[in-house]
Amino acid sequence: MKKKIISLALVIVMTLATLTSCMAIDFSGMLTPDEEKTPQINNIYVEGGPTYGDINITSTAEKNLLAASKAVLSTVSIFTSSSAGSGVIYELDKSKGDAIVITNFHVVYNSEKNQIDSEILLFLYGMEHMDYAIEAEYLGGSINYDIAILKVSSSPVLVTSNARAVDVADSNKVSILETAIAVGNPEASGISATVGSISVDSEPITIAFEVKGETVVVELRVMRTDAAVNGGNSGGGLFNDKGELIGIVNARSSDTESHNIGYAIPSNVAVAIAENVKYYSERGSYKVHKCMLGITVTVSKMSSKYDETTGKLEKLETVSVMELSATSGAKGYLREGDVINSITIDGVTHRVTRMYHVVDAMLYARVGSTVTLNITRGGITRDVTIPITQSLLTDADKGIFD
Repeated sequence: MKKKIISLALVIVMTLATLTSCMAIDFSGMLTPDEEKTPQINNIYVEGGPTYGDINITSTAEKNLLAASKAVLSTVSIFTSSSAGSGVIYELDKSKGDAIVITNFHVVYNSEKNQIDSEILLFLYGMEHMDYAIEAEYLGGSINYDIAILKVSSSPVLVTSNARAVDVADSNKVSILETAIAVGNPEASGISATVGSISVDSEPITIAFEVKGETVVVELRVMRTDAAVNGGNSGGGLFNDKGELIGIVNARSSDTESHNIGYAIPSNVAVAIAENVKYYSERGSYKVHKCMLGITVTVSKMSSKYDETTGKLEKLETVSVMELSATSGAKGYLREGDVINSITIDGVTHRVTRMYHVVDAMLYARVGSTVTLNITRGGITRDVTIPITQSLLTDADKGIFD
């Protein structure tokens, strides 16, 4: 049976007419102007490993508590004129009050007006009142990745807050039954956390978005979790038991016979989009640009590996070139049947043990980048360097918003 998926920020749009109007008056249900306005949040510094600072961990519950406390300080609730959701602080300069925030595209995209919402307000944990509203602007993003990047400039709220930039884990190393802590703004009622596990480390889902009065179907690669997520969790983080970001929550199953099936875009993808947007926004573009080598890859062998040191299971795929397009930029460099072992872009090596690693890695390629593929051809391993030219780049959302 085909899965039914709903993007979480859209679930609560119908009730937000009331919620956002209340927010504009006195942020109903939360602090009022007559109440204490100074948030009482202690600084929390959490380190990975068996101990967190001076606190000894004696149980899983305690570890999750401290991980969630750390994650909460990197989380914001988001309110726009048409929706509500969550976000994660990716970069932070507290001395200037500047920040870069990752969220979902559908959180800030107004489908009725076919544009990014002009008013985007962020709120920190314990400071969910209009007196502490943080104005943000859209820096760039992609509906095909359901990731949007926001920018905050010169916010006095950030300067005096306990907010912190998120620590990011390598989502390629996430395996089943690892701890998953979802932190977000469910039902637009403020930042909260739930805990569960990773059910599936990587799988495709399709989500339907409304654009210009038409339905656009997008296929996304996500991880599945049984941590409870609801409308408003969209754009919030999925964290491990060290409080490190492993994904950006974006959807849940709408099947009434299914329970606790939520989805998150892997952190590696979200970070790649963030870096892509930062780069191109400095060059006057709010779009995500991806490199298309013009090759089709396939999996020629599948297996799994048990790591006795970590106790984790790892899926392994042998990824090879199946076809080169007529205009492929890899012609003369790659051949059908070449096995791709790794991709090194501007000195950073991305190991290829799953097919999606190829697509994810190429998000870091820019015009002029040095892209070297380590391949195996006829039993011989060699390096092949492909020049990245302007002709190999394309808008990730080409044709959707033109």
